[in-house]
Amino acid sequence: MQNYSFIAAALLYASCAFLPARWRLPISGGVALAWALHGLGLWSDVVVQDSLRLGFAQMLSAALWISVAVYWVENRNMALDSMRVLMLPVAAVAVLLPIVFPGNVVALDGKTALFPWHVAVAMLAYSTLTTAAFHAVLMAVQESHLHAHRALLNERKGGWYASAIARLPALLTMEKMLFRLIAIGFGLLTLTVLSGLLFSEQLFGKALTWDHKTIFTLLSWVLFGVLLAGRHWRGWRGKTALTFTLTGFVTLLLAYVGSRFVLEVVLHRGLT
Repeated sequence: MQNYSFIAAALLYASCAFLPARWRLPISGGVALAWALHGLGLWSDVVVQDSLRLGFAQMLSAALWISVAVYWVENRNMALDSMRVLMLPVAAVAVLLPIVFPGNVVALDGKTALFPWHVAVAMLAYSTLTTAAFHAVLMAVQESHLHAHRALLNERKGGWYASAIARLPALLTMEKMLFRLIAIGFGLLTLTVLSGLLFSEQLFGKALTWDHKTIFTLLSWVLFGVLLAGRHWRGWRGKTALTFTLTGFVTLLLAYVGSRFVLEVVLHRGLT
């Protein structure tokens, strides 16, 4: 059942990605329907009776599901058509990943009631910071065009791509949105880190181990924390903010998604 939902969502995402921007209502409705189908399929795939199905594919799919929701809501308040062109094709691919890589089933028997909440908060943290990374890439493209390719901003000369960039809000507005996303993601990541550090034995049935997942997660947390502190105390912005955002995101990606990909796909090992 969930496979049909995933396929239908992927087709809708891909279709909405390249519709002309003037088709605002059909795009909005199509994205909303695709998002609903995506969520239905994800819920059916992850939530199994008395267990959870987890893996890098489910994590990436959930991250893009949240990212699309943020795009859809924010696009009603400001023009983010370029984010649609960037995000929806990636979402169309991510929604299909659980079909190819089913992940591993983790039984909930014997686990504390905190475990599903820890997983949910962690997924929300990854998802919010994934959205921030998309936003940072979009800002980098926008800044590049503003400073180096001003001619492309002319709709007649630059085609649909330059037209989409031209419709973005001002960089200062984009920057405020970026730091709002990072602040929310950092808060969720802090809850994830604290729950993992303080309740490791109750959550995972074993004492805390300083493996690559723990180290990369903490490193990512430090990077985002330093960025927010630098923003507050030193007024960091521009390339500094983008560099910290993308570095923190890649580090976080390596902490879970990268390691799960190696274990599941390369080494064919179960979830530990």
